[in-house]
Amino acid sequence: MSVLAIDQGTSGTKAIVVDPKDGVVGQAEIAVHPRYLDGGGVEQDPDEMLNSVLDAGRAAVAQAARPIRAVSLANQGETVLAWDPDTGRPLSQAIVWQDRRAEPVCAAMTEHADLFSARTGLVLDPYFSAPKMAWLRRTVEPGGVVTTSDSWLLHQLTGAFVTDATTASRSLAVELGGQDWSRELLALFGLDGERLPTIVSNDEIIGSTTAFGGDIPVGGIVVDQQAALLAEGCFDQGMAKCTFGTGAFLLANTGSRAVHSSSGLTSSLAWRVAGADTFCVDGQVYTAASAVRWLTTLGIMTSAAEMDELAAPDNNGVLCVPALAGLAAPWWKAQATATLSGMTLATGRGQVILAVLQGIAAQIAELVGAIDADAPAPLIALRADGGLTQSKVLMQACADIVGLPVEIYPSPHATALGAAALAELSLAPQLSVRDVVPAWQPSATYEPSWTADRAADFRDRWRALAASTYSEQEMP
Repeated sequence: MSVLAIDQGTSGTKAIVVDPKDGVVGQAEIAVHPRYLDGGGVEQDPDEMLNSVLDAGRAAVAQAARPIRAVSLANQGETVLAWDPDTGRPLSQAIVWQDRRAEPVCAAMTEHADLFSARTGLVLDPYFSAPKMAWLRRTVEPGGVVTTSDSWLLHQLTGAFVTDATTASRSLAVELGGQDWSRELLALFGLDGERLPTIVSNDEIIGSTTAFGGDIPVGGIVVDQQAALLAEGCFDQGMAKCTFGTGAFLLANTGSRAVHSSSGLTSSLAWRVAGADTFCVDGQVYTAASAVRWLTTLGIMTSAAEMDELAAPDNNGVLCVPALAGLAAPWWKAQATATLSGMTLATGRGQVILAVLQGIAAQIAELVGAIDADAPAPLIALRADGGLTQSKVLMQACADIVGLPVEIYPSPHATALGAAALAELSLAPQLSVRDVVPAWQPSATYEPSWTADRAADFRDRWRALAASTYSEQEMP
């Protein structure tokens, strides 16, 4: 019998049915439409989110036409909303992980920044869920409960009031490796009186649902990026992957030891299985596919499908820092803004497109450098998944600028496949993660074509431009 795995993301919900022998036998995807607001707001309609989960899941099950023995859910991680725990009715819009309106919450708490870093492995930043929860409470909705989106969706499906350990580790309200919420950390956000979900392991059955036919166990719940890390077989310390979606997210396994980064990365739980924790360090690029969509809204190209065809072979001196939603790790400069430099009357759209793609790749290179600074040994390869891996130009730019081979995961469903593997573990706890994750070979490998000197020169020039996107903002 098969597993239904649902990946609820920023711009859409994917659902796949995975059969132990036949692989993916059913799949569906339903778009979700985030709204980008003035002042750094990014919101989603919770009802649209829920309907996308139900519709995608049911369509995948119908296509598979076979019994389902478990359902798993991967979630956005840091997206939050307020809702009524008695009726399940949403009381607010979903505040998406990209939303920056909690900046004043964090700014008022800067004296506690070192404490949060030491206790949680995270940076005091609006990206994480607790600042958004506090902002939501203070400015939008005082009633009901306020949680990450997974808790609401799982309540809709099962009636349970839970979140998983990896999602909780992205909150700033759980100590790194902690089993429960920290009332001390919650109090700093003014959230110590909140009713919060039970934190469960990634291999637990948390209830059952009739939403997809029959009464099916629900287990293997997990945050999206950690699910992809698992699916790509990054089981051991030093193995890393980057998911290229709305944003780009680079995670490296640090094993059973939590690493407190000295290079601007964050540290969180990779998975909690069989009572044992595996940790990871991670860095984020806030705008990847969203930067590509920005190019289409400007009319520079009509769709992402044109990107490789239109990109110029050389940037002719044009550089871009696509900080359209600020800069995340390792800078953590929410006030940074996007910039293009080096343009002349001879500059065409091809150079602009290439510069944006190289700007995404340059941020990945900075994250790899930060990982290498924290790790006992440098990375030797980077695994990659997500929709933007279809761009040969972007993937080659990553290989060139990072200076590592980039190995492309052969399925577009890395996150859902990771969640499916954890659902298998919830049904068969005697197995290990290596037992439930199939071996794979890259669909393509991009080798660096630039010399080390050329890559270093590009990164130096790009890094200087990146500094200008926030240093000017900080001037009196």
